[in-house]
Amino acid sequence: MLGSVLLAASRSPLARRAVSGFPVTRHVVDRFVAGEDAGDALTAVRRLTGMGLTVTLDHLGEETRDAKAAAETVKAYITVLDAFRPLGLGTRAEVSVKLSAVGQVLDDAMALDHAREICAAARDAGTTVTLDMEDHTTVDATLSTLRALRADFPATGVAVQACLRRSEGDLRDLAHEGSRVRLVKGAYAEPASVAFRRKHEVDKAYARCLRVLMEGKGYPMVATHDDRLIGVTEMLADRVGRERDSFEYQMLFGIRTDKQEALARAGSTVRVYVPYGDDWYGYFMRRLAERPANVAFFLRSLRSK
Repeated sequence: MLGSVLLAASRSPLARRAVSGFPVTRHVVDRFVAGEDAGDALTAVRRLTGMGLTVTLDHLGEETRDAKAAAETVKAYITVLDAFRPLGLGTRAEVSVKLSAVGQVLDDAMALDHAREICAAARDAGTTVTLDMEDHTTVDATLSTLRALRADFPATGVAVQACLRRSEGDLRDLAHEGSRVRLVKGAYAEPASVAFRRKHEVDKAYARCLRVLMEGKGYPMVATHDDRLIGVTEMLADRVGRERDSFEYQMLFGIRTDKQEALARAGSTVRVYVPYGDDWYGYFMRRLAERPANVAFFLRSLRSK
């Protein structure tokens, strides 16, 4: 119930103003967000890659309804990708892009053109792009954009939300040679008609989706902090004979850092999803909704001030 309330609040202008108005909110946000500009993002990249981790950077922002703002988001990505070049990290540092941040709400063609610009900058920097998946109303448009991008940028990845009832079918189509797919549980308030709502149902759906990816010929990116699902991943990898470099784990910046480091020490590729930028509200509220421990951390911080 609390999670549903927080997910609804993530899209409420009134809740945005209230939460943003708390003087200590920024202190709590710093746990989940690397900073506000490219310099902050690159500091996080250097630190994490120096620890043996890999990263994907997300410039925060979504549901952009202004063409100028969408173009500014593209510029922000190009700036940080240009800064990647002298670091020589290759695909150890990539970027994640929400199509709604680059114009999908306004026009699919605009979003595709903007995504092409980012993919071209990523290729020039020796790395690649993964498309974030947003709520269920955007899935078809996102997959259509993915197909168009892969014609010129075949390494472009995509996220798929296990909670959606359609996702197993989508993954069967995506689990082919060279296809990079990030499997997430899903962090949007979706209707029961299109999504599993109960935690145990989502967990089971995730395991089914994971099996499709691990048995396929693509490159699974297993986005989870759940020890049980990490165990399932290891079991499936052993069963199908996957080498350690044929899949990776992905975890969020600031969450279970001890587990991230332990998996990396054990020989797994671990990619940290690193958000940055000043439009942090929607992302922050979804992180609170995902885990009660995050809400408790927020409330303790409020009481301590």
